[in-house]
Amino acid sequence: MNERRRHHRRHGGRRTQAQRRTETQQRLLDATAEALADLGWSGLSTTEVSRRAGVSRGAQQHHYPTKMALVAAALEHLLDRLRAEYEQAFAALPQDRRDVAGALDLFWDTLRQPPAMALLELALAGRTDEDLRALSVDLNERVIQIVKEVFHDLFPETLPPDLVDTLIRGLFALLVGLSLQNSLDGDARGHQAAVLAQLKDFARLLVPDTGAVPGTAAPAEAAPAAAPAP
Repeated sequence: MNERRRHHRRHGGRRTQAQRRTETQQRLLDATAEALADLGWSGLSTTEVSRRAGVSRGAQQHHYPTKMALVAAALEHLLDRLRAEYEQAFAALPQDRRDVAGALDLFWDTLRQPPAMALLELALAGRTDEDLRALSVDLNERVIQIVKEVFHDLFPETLPPDLVDTLIRGLFALLVGLSLQNSLDGDARGHQAAVLAQLKDFARLLVPDTGAVPGTAAPAEAAPAAAPAP
């Protein structure tokens, strides 16, 4: 047995063609998100995506023949990534921060990261680009649906469903506006931080901390001591 075969056996064998295909696509989609966040829609090109992904133009065109095919796949990838990364980050928070204020802090951080900024760029550009509008017309609604589902998972039965829908739509609009301002000035005067602090105070009133980590059972109350016998 030669050295190459021994190496593949030690490391689980060669990657399959399907694995290589998936890895290449993942790199292209992540590179698209980074390019959108860094350069905007006007600066996005398949050449730039191929460069960032470290793949040839031929490989990029094999997987995604056109720019719009690449962007359509990247949009779906970004929506999946947005939810998965948020849930993983919330689960990694210290127990004392897994409350509604911690969830808002994390959501604010998430909206300023490349995946969310790339989605925001697509939504804004779709306003004037007819081809992109067909892809992004329901983008905000899809993100709101993800936020609602995550809220119900983390804080089940804390608020009536119709109130949750209205509040999350308002929250999303507010935080998207703040994230757009933040991308321009980095909150140099602290106005965005002040708004977020008041928002967390309001959220604590609506969803008070019960002392239980969302998704886990609340600690049982101690049974009252028996009254002494007369």
